[in-house]
Amino acid sequence: MRSALTRLALVAIVGLSAAACSAAPAQERPANADTFVAGLGSEPDSLNPVMGYAADGGSLMFDGLVSRNADLSLRPALATSLPEVKGTTVTFTLRTGVTFHDGTPLTGADVAYTYRSVLDDKNNSGIRGDYAAIESVEAPDATTVVFHLTYPYAPILQRATLGIVPDGSLERSGFEARPVGTGSYRFVSRTPGDKIVLEANPTYWGGAPTIKKLVLAFASDDNVRATRMAAGEFDAAELPPKAAARFENTDGLTVHRVPSADYRGVMFPLDEPVTGDLAIRKALSLALDRAAMVKTILAGAGRPAFGPIPPGTTWHNPAVEGSGTPDQAAAAQVLDQAGWVRGADCVRAKDGTSATFTLMYPAGDSLRKELALAVASDAKKIGVDVRPTGLDWDAIEPRMGKDALIMGMGTPFDPDYTNYETFHSRFSGQGFFNPGHYKVPEVDALLEKGREETDPAARKQTYDALQRRVRDDEVWAYLVFLEHVYVVRGEWTGIAPSVEAHEHAAGGLFRNLAEWKPAA
Repeated sequence: MRSALTRLALVAIVGLSAAACSAAPAQERPANADTFVAGLGSEPDSLNPVMGYAADGGSLMFDGLVSRNADLSLRPALATSLPEVKGTTVTFTLRTGVTFHDGTPLTGADVAYTYRSVLDDKNNSGIRGDYAAIESVEAPDATTVVFHLTYPYAPILQRATLGIVPDGSLERSGFEARPVGTGSYRFVSRTPGDKIVLEANPTYWGGAPTIKKLVLAFASDDNVRATRMAAGEFDAAELPPKAAARFENTDGLTVHRVPSADYRGVMFPLDEPVTGDLAIRKALSLALDRAAMVKTILAGAGRPAFGPIPPGTTWHNPAVEGSGTPDQAAAAQVLDQAGWVRGADCVRAKDGTSATFTLMYPAGDSLRKELALAVASDAKKIGVDVRPTGLDWDAIEPRMGKDALIMGMGTPFDPDYTNYETFHSRFSGQGFFNPGHYKVPEVDALLEKGREETDPAARKQTYDALQRRVRDDEVWAYLVFLEHVYVVRGEWTGIAPSVEAHEHAAGGLFRNLAEWKPAA
């Protein structure tokens, strides 16, 4: 998935400081607390939390009621403490003395307004389904917010990372063009397709950041970002492993490999005659050389994937694991038994239908391109003709119900996250939510039980069953879990790697830039 609500853009960075335009070689440029330029691969469509911007807490402009530590445990943010969660009522007490960037004080009315706006049909928020357990939100006074739930919802505190906006701000014109939050950085300007400029909030309740000016520069092409990093235009950049390899053992640069729950896989359109055939999907999964993908495409920065929840996490079901090496004989047997017969051209066919399908990938994403080519190569060995096609996202989106796609998703926070929208039939065909039209009543029931069940052991059994069913149906051909790779210039304190969600979802290594300081 391109980020919840993300479009990729490839453009030159303009208007940066003269120092950035005539940058010194990589090893000669020290850490700089005046201006920090981060090279990112994708740009958010919206900077509005209500519309889904950094809902998992990765924004530097907005604070939630809670935030996350590096170990993913929750801590109070705008709330004074983590409330007890029992039954269907959850009450937060707010910090006093917190102000928005425009100087107005934060109150309970702002929090209630934010959540009501997400739930309001007229706003058509892409994250509305994530908050379906909330029946109503009230603010009895300036420092109290009460959530009333339709059922006991285990991840309610996890959902409280949503950034808070001022009461009534969405009804006033200009919020999207100049967003206002309570975060450590405040908005300065945005050049669509190019960059967003932020400045440190000197009155931030958590303490003013050391980095005074922050430029989030966007370049969707991986090789372009690597080139600009090498040229000194960026102080840091997110890169795929192979593109980052050139920076290993370079004076003045540090390569960070960060574990993640972020996976890449083949999303199958299930209403099509080829990809809708379970035998095709099972055979392809058996034929994939995932170990080679990790070794060559990821340069070792990852591991094979067989389901949507990563190994080593609480909710993972080890029964869905498989072998990273291919079993082409077993794959061929599955196809033979299902009536897919090799033709003179070595491509199989069944009842006049050729075992051929298109596999899309975003053209500027070198990692997904290589994965698509690897899938096609492995598929050819068992008589399936997969045709990789690089397109931009505007071309990909309307074709997802017809053509397969190398997609990315994944979260370490709670199994309700992402999986509900990916596999529940109510989201069938809704953009990047369940684009393959997976519709299984038993799976819907498991997803609904999982979000309503509060007993951890019972939840674990529910999500174990979900993972098993998704694997049995081969809804996706899961390929790899990634390690996210960043290159950072200079020496800094405060960098705190954390197990990350899908690459655009929660800020990644840069989520706590407000705490970074040049090393002495």
